[in-house]
Amino acid sequence: MATRCFYFSFCGWSGLKSNDTHPSDLENGGGESDKLKLPAFKEYKLDQLRAATDGFSVENIVSEHGEKAPNVVYKGKLEDDDRLIAVKRFNRSAWPDTRQFLDEAKAVGQLRSHRLANLLGCCYEGNERLLVAEFMPHETLSKHLFHWESQPLKWAMRLRVALYLAQALDYCSSKGRSLYHDLNAYRVLFDQECNPRLSCFGLMKNSRDGKSYSTNLAFTPPEYMRTGRVIAESVIYSFGTILLDLLSGKHIPPSHALDLIKGKNFQMLTDSCLEGHFSNDDGTELVRVASRCLQYEPRERPNAKSVVAALTPLQKQTDASSLVLLGISKEPTPATQITNLPPLGDACSRMDLTAIHEILEKLGYSGDEGVTDELSFQMWNSQLRDTLNGKKHGDNAFRAKDFTTAIECYTSFIESGTMVSPTMYVRRCLSYLMINKAQEALGDAMQAQVINPDWSTALYLQAAALFSLGMDKDAGEMLKDAVSLDLETKGN
Repeated sequence: MATRCFYFSFCGWSGLKSNDTHPSDLENGGGESDKLKLPAFKEYKLDQLRAATDGFSVENIVSEHGEKAPNVVYKGKLEDDDRLIAVKRFNRSAWPDTRQFLDEAKAVGQLRSHRLANLLGCCYEGNERLLVAEFMPHETLSKHLFHWESQPLKWAMRLRVALYLAQALDYCSSKGRSLYHDLNAYRVLFDQECNPRLSCFGLMKNSRDGKSYSTNLAFTPPEYMRTGRVIAESVIYSFGTILLDLLSGKHIPPSHALDLIKGKNFQMLTDSCLEGHFSNDDGTELVRVASRCLQYEPRERPNAKSVVAALTPLQKQTDASSLVLLGISKEPTPATQITNLPPLGDACSRMDLTAIHEILEKLGYSGDEGVTDELSFQMWNSQLRDTLNGKKHGDNAFRAKDFTTAIECYTSFIESGTMVSPTMYVRRCLSYLMINKAQEALGDAMQAQVINPDWSTALYLQAAALFSLGMDKDAGEMLKDAVSLDLETKGN
C-alpha cells in the first residue's frame, strides 16, 4: 500500500487570513432558538438536581475520567421533563463569588445553537455550584477518535466534526463569547442524531483563578504559557490541535506536528486507518488549515469565520446522516417497514452486510442468465484464460471475505471487456460497502440494473448503498421498487 504524502509550501501559503470573512454556504451552521425548542435558561434547586441524578449516583457519572475528574458530570432526568440532562458539579473551591457564577452562567445560557450542547440552567446553594446542559448520548470525540472498538472514525465524519466545531466557535464569537477554555477532543460531544456539538461548559471559566487549561502544557497556546490567560486567538490554536487529532487519530504535540509539516513528513501525521479514504488535495488542505491555526503569533492565526469558509468545500458525503457516518444504526423509518420483503430485501433494509454476503454467495451467477455472452467462455485464447482466472480469484476472495482483493480482481475483469456480468457488479458493490465506500457501491448497483433491468437483486443492493449514504427515504422507495419487480417477475 503506497505511503500517502502531501506537498505544499509551508511558508508561502496564505489561503487563510485573520480578517477573512467569507461566509459558509452550508445550511444550519449556527441554528436559532426557535428551531431548537429549548426551554429558557432557569435556576434549579439543588434537591431537583439531586433527585434527577439519583443522589449524584456514581452510576450516573458520564465524565470520561469518572470520579477522578476535577468537576464531575452526571447524566440525569428531571421529574417534570422527558429531556435528559447533563449536570456538571464543580468542586468546592470553585466559584466562591455567587454573583460572578450566576452572571457567567446566565450569559452562556443565552446562547442557542444546533452546534452547541446548550446550557439550560444552573444551581447555586451554599458551596454548591452546578450547571445543567443538554445531554449528548453518543459520547465524546475522544472516545470515537482515540478509543474506538469496532471501526475507526470515518474521514467524512472527521471533516464534519471539524466544520461543525468551527461553526460553533464562529457562532459563539458572533454572540460575544469568543473565549473557550481548554478546548480539546473531550469537549466535542455527539447528540441523539450523532451530530457533533461543542460542550457549553468550556464557555465558562474553570474556577475562580481563571485558569483555562488543565491539559498537558505541550498542547497549550504559546501566549498562555507567557501570560496565563486565554484570548480569542488562543481558541483557534486549540482548534488547530483538534484538527491534528482528526488527521492523525493520535494526540500529537503541535510543535512536533509543525516540525513534520515543515519537513514534509506528512505520512507521520496521517492516521493509517484512513489510507485510501481521502485525496492528497483534501489532506493537504486540512494540514494547511491546521498549520495556520497553530502559528506562534496570535495575530497570524485565522478567525473562526475564515476557518469555516476553508473547511466547507472539503466536506464529503454531505447527504449522509451523521448516524450513518458514526456507524450507529438507526431505528427503522416507515419507508423501510415494508411487508413481504424477501431475505435479501430484509438484509438490505437492516444493513446486515454479513447476511447479504451469504445470500449473494448462494445466488451465484444466476443473475447473469440471458445476459452474459456465453460465446466468450469458448474463446480460450491466452488473454481470456488470464481474465477468467482473475474472475476465479475474485470469487475466491469474495467467498473468503477478502473484499479489497475481490474489488481488484473484479475491476480487472470488468475493465477487460471480456463479458458483461451484472453479478460481478453486485459483488463488487457489496465489497465496496464492506470497506465504507458507499458512493462507489451505489454506482455498481446501478450499473447492474442497467445490464439486467429485470433483476431485483440490483435494486436491493442500490437500497443498501442508499442506506449507507444516509438517504433513507430514497432507499425505502428503492426497496418498494424491488418488491414490485419481484411480484411482476413471479406473475410472468
